[in-house]
Amino acid sequence: MPSNLMKNIELKRKQMIKYGNKLGLSSTKTIKTSQELDELLNQLDKNRLKK
Repeated sequence: MPSNLMKNIELKRKQMIKYGNKLGLSSTKTIKTSQELDELLNQLDKNRLKK
């Protein structure tokens, strides 16, 4: 599991929490960041399944 991917996931998660707290959970920016986090997590799952 690439550590770079894990770092990106953690950064995206922190960014999403920041936006959620500042702008609200229904904010477009929060939702977009959540979707980007979902994509990273899906990529992590795919990498784990390959092993």
